[in-house]
Parts: sequence; C-alpha cells; structure tokens
Amino acid sequence: MFTGIIGGTGRLLGKRTIGGGVAFDLEAGFALDDPQEGESIAINGVCLTAYNISGRRFSADVSPETLSRTRLGELSSGDLVNMERALRLSDRLGGHLVSGHVDCVAVVSSRKPLGDYTIFTFSLPKEQSRYIVEKGSIAIDGISLTVNSCSAGQFSVSIIPHTIKMTTLCSLKVGQRVNIEVDIIGKYVERLLGPQIQPSAVDGGGQGIDAAFLAEHGFFR
Repeated sequence: MFTGIIGGTGRLLGKRTIGGGVAFDLEAGFALDDPQEGESIAINGVCLTAYNISGRRFSADVSPETLSRTRLGELSSGDLVNMERALRLSDRLGGHLVSGHVDCVAVVSSRKPLGDYTIFTFSLPKEQSRYIVEKGSIAIDGISLTVNSCSAGQFSVSIIPHTIKMTTLCSLKVGQRVNIEVDIIGKYVERLLGPQIQPSAVDGGGQGIDAAFLAEHGFFR
C-alpha cells in the first residue's frame, strides 16, 4: 500500500525481455534506507517487487498483465520515473490510500499555466469516469492529486510548483499517456452495493439506492 507522496524520481537504467514480461534495472534518486529484498516499490504508480538491491540500484520484474494495463512497456533506458516505497503503518498518510494497481491509462489533452500553477486535463475511458469525483483523490503516475473538475471521459487537476519540481510531471506534454489509479474506496463501495443497485437498474423491480434506503440502513436519520 502507498500514499501517492512521491519519494523522488529515479531512472530506468535498462530493460530486458524475460518470458513475455520485462525486467527493469533502476536507480533511485534518493537513498533506500534499510532496504529489504522483495519489498514493494511503486514505479510510476505501479507496485513492483524490488530485488538485487545494491545502494540506490535495484531490479524489478514487470508481468505481461502489468504491461497490458499500464504504460510501463513504453519506458526506455534513461527515462525518469516516479518512485515511492511502500507505506509503513507508523507513517503519515499524507496523500490517500493507493494500492499500486493501475486501473487504466489516460492521455494528456491540455496543459495550461495558471500563475505559478499548472492545470492538466486528461482524457480516459468513460467507464472509469464514474469513480472520479470533484475534489476527490486520484493517482496519476503514482502521484496523489485532487480532482479539480470532471465529466464523462475527462478530468482536470491543478499542480503546485513543488509537485512539478519533484516528479515527472515537469516534462509531461499534451498527447502523452499516464497511469491512472482511481480512489479504491469508490470501487469497494460499488462492489458492495452492486446487488442493491442492479434490480432497479435492470428491470425496475428493486428499491435501488435512495434516501429511504440510506435511512433504513442507518446512514442518516
């Protein structure tokens, strides 16, 4: 589990094909204190297992499933990546709960300066839009950000100068792709309430979710 607070950028030193997947050789731009073989490190928001750790360098395997769902396969030797080590239970939760399991890939549709800030707008598959809410949280290439506005198939975020400086967003251009992880809480709520929603949505034969349903189940009085 991660928080979306990037520890710093790192660099992809090399990549090798291994049985349908790839192996990355990486170097962190910050010290890996108390490293543990097999620990989880998020690379551009993707949870990977680190091994052969030596100083700031380590390797990580990327499975075919991960390659199909993320943009990690597009990376080349020398590229900068966002890195975050896994959350300790004693750490501050400065961003939001991020699992490191990417939901989809989005495309930068615009980048505009607004004073010292930068406004990015992204387009993404419409089926993922339902998990994105205004002022909610979203992880973009592993970075915990707050949604400014959203609509079917797109959303925007405002980036502060510190985040631009500390992450790969500084070089992000229109047309480039990014990894997206929506807020995990919304997905769990949908899964749990799905049986209550489906009857009315499909055949009009159920109560569905309305004020009466929420009151009956103790959400408010």
